[in-house]
Amino acid sequence: MIIFGTKGYLYQLAILTLVCGSCGNPSAHTLRKRVTKFTLFFVPLFPISTKYVTQCTFCGAEQKLVKEQADQLVLQAAGGPAGQAYGQPQQQPYQS
Repeated sequence: MIIFGTKGYLYQLAILTLVCGSCGNPSAHTLRKRVTKFTLFFVPLFPISTKYVTQCTFCGAEQKLVKEQADQLVLQAAGGPAGQAYGQPQQQPYQS
């Protein structure tokens, strides 16, 4: 007997202050990444789908995003170059 299925994972990438498209209020929005993975014997093996969404903390409305839009919002939240957006240290040139 082979047991297989899917399991969902939810990652919070950033919290941004944006104007909501639904209620029109400038409020905090959470940027989340939803990943669904194929499982075999309860072991997650590979991702089947990845979706990005922002949710307004004022009214609860959700807006779907594509990966490029989500990456730009993560950069905006970090306020720096791409290396700093994901917590990777930036290399500094050695000066003597």
